[in-house]
Amino acid sequence: MDAARLVQIAADTVGAAQRQLPPELRTLARGVVVHYERKPGADVIADGFPDDILGLFNGAAHGTELSHDQPAPPQIMLYLENLWEFADEDPEIFRDEVRVTYLHELGHYFGWDEDEIAGRGLD
Repeated sequence: MDAARLVQIAADTVGAAQRQLPPELRTLARGVVVHYERKPGADVIADGFPDDILGLFNGAAHGTELSHDQPAPPQIMLYLENLWEFADEDPEIFRDEVRVTYLHELGHYFGWDEDEIAGRGLD
């Protein structure tokens, strides 16, 4: 599937996931920019992440913005080719995995650790 189509499917999936959030979380979620990248960059790999990473949250968690030295706003990166490969090139599995990955990374923005994210079924 071409890159433009993967971006469209992923953006539609993220939008649908946001609409399903409770109103108070939906408002916060819409304030976090989502970037749709082909693959993780060399800087991400150099930071110790695997080259097949599906998504990444960058920035300070909600409510801690003033206590961190983070000049960049919070953002979520979704790595579409990795997600597509993980989904065995199946559009429905791709949608599901984009949704789970987005919500997982959004959980980091909400300040949830890996155990809290797993407890919500987002691992």
